[in-house]
Amino acid sequence: MANLSVNINKIALLRNSRGANIPDVVQFAKDCERYGAQGITVHPRPDERHVRRSDVYALKDVVTTEFNIEGYPTPDFLKMVYEVKPHQCTLVPDAPGQLTSDHGWDTLQHQAYLKEVLSELRSKGIRSSLFIDPIYTQIEGAKTAGADRIEFYTGPYAHDYNSNNEVAIKAFKQAAIYCNEIGIGINAGHDLNLDNLKYFKQNIPNLLEVSIGHALVRDCLYIGLENTIQVYLRQLE
Repeated sequence: MANLSVNINKIALLRNSRGANIPDVVQFAKDCERYGAQGITVHPRPDERHVRRSDVYALKDVVTTEFNIEGYPTPDFLKMVYEVKPHQCTLVPDAPGQLTSDHGWDTLQHQAYLKEVLSELRSKGIRSSLFIDPIYTQIEGAKTAGADRIEFYTGPYAHDYNSNNEVAIKAFKQAAIYCNEIGIGINAGHDLNLDNLKYFKQNIPNLLEVSIGHALVRDCLYIGLENTIQVYLRQLE
């Protein structure tokens, strides 16, 4: 079974819209774990439009499952990561004002810098993951740079799933086989939902973890948090 890590950015966005602490981001994370989620993901952006740096430090003291921090590796971001020491740090190639992550790393162009950052993460006992498109050369570059895992950017899969699921999954399935061959772990995330998640899991050998936020929060509005967590877990069995 692949693990479900719940991205709580959208809960923070909802809280920030009113300026108070409703909904409580920390309590939401605790409830996700209580209902069965195996991890909590946050992506604190420079403008703090959803998860804030203060949230990350607060979550450090309460998350009992896997804590995953995503972000672009600026010096201030890495300082926070080294202080919090999450179980996993997922590096994404986002520009500062980017609305959402929409592409993977060019691990060849940024090889030297990624090697430096990944080496430092490893020295501090933090597992690393790189946001990656399903391209052999980029995956090989992630392995060479020293990443423990890659996280497939699954936006294209989700976009094409309803028109032709076999075509949508093909590149990811082949890339996953290559990941297994070279010995790098596989995570996935972006636009995965209850419609396309099970098929993705069934076709990706040794999928370790998915990170889901936007769709999961949407489903909570319809069927409730506890039920939503359970339904997602069933798709990953």
